[in-house]
Amino acid sequence: MDLERTIATLERTPRVLRVLLADAPAELVDRPYGPGTWTAREVVAHLIFGEQTDWMPRLEHILAHGESSPFCSFDRAGHKHLLGRSLAELLDSFEAHRRDSLAALRARTLSAADLARRGRHPALGTVTVAQLLATWVVHDLNHVAQVCKAMAFQLKCDVGPWEQYLSILAPPRPR
Repeated sequence: MDLERTIATLERTPRVLRVLLADAPAELVDRPYGPGTWTAREVVAHLIFGEQTDWMPRLEHILAHGESSPFCSFDRAGHKHLLGRSLAELLDSFEAHRRDSLAALRARTLSAADLARRGRHPALGTVTVAQLLATWVVHDLNHVAQVCKAMAFQLKCDVGPWEQYLSILAPPRPR
C-alpha cells in the first residue's frame, strides 16, 4: 500500500468529475442508464455521503476498536437528501468534503502497522486499513466509470450501428 499514491489518486476524483460534469446539459447528468441505476448527479451525491459517513469514519473506527466491534453498515440511499442541490453545489461540496477527508487522512500519519490493523465489516468480516483505503480508490474509479456510462447511455440511440463497438452502452448488470 503506497499511501501517497492512494491520496494522490483520491485527490484527482473531484477534478475529474468537475471536468466531466460542469456545464454538461441536464439530459446527460439527470437521467439514469437503466432501471435501478443512478444518474451522474446521484453518483456525486453518493460520493459526498460516503465522505461524510464511510471512509474516514470507518478508518477511525478500525483504529479505535479493531475487530472488537463492526463498523456501521453503509446506507446506500443515504444521499437522497442531497439531490435537491444543483450539480455545481454538489461538485463544490464533494470537493470540500474530499479535501477535508484527505487532510484528516494525512494528519493520521499512518504507519505500516496501522495499515495492517484489522477491523470488522458488518457483512464481509475481517478487513484491514490498507484494504479500506484501496477500496476507497477503486470505489472512486468505479463511480467515475458509472458517470461516464450514465452520460454515454443518453446518446445510445444516436450512435447507430457503432453501438456494437461501444461496450459502455451494454445494458447494466444487476448486482
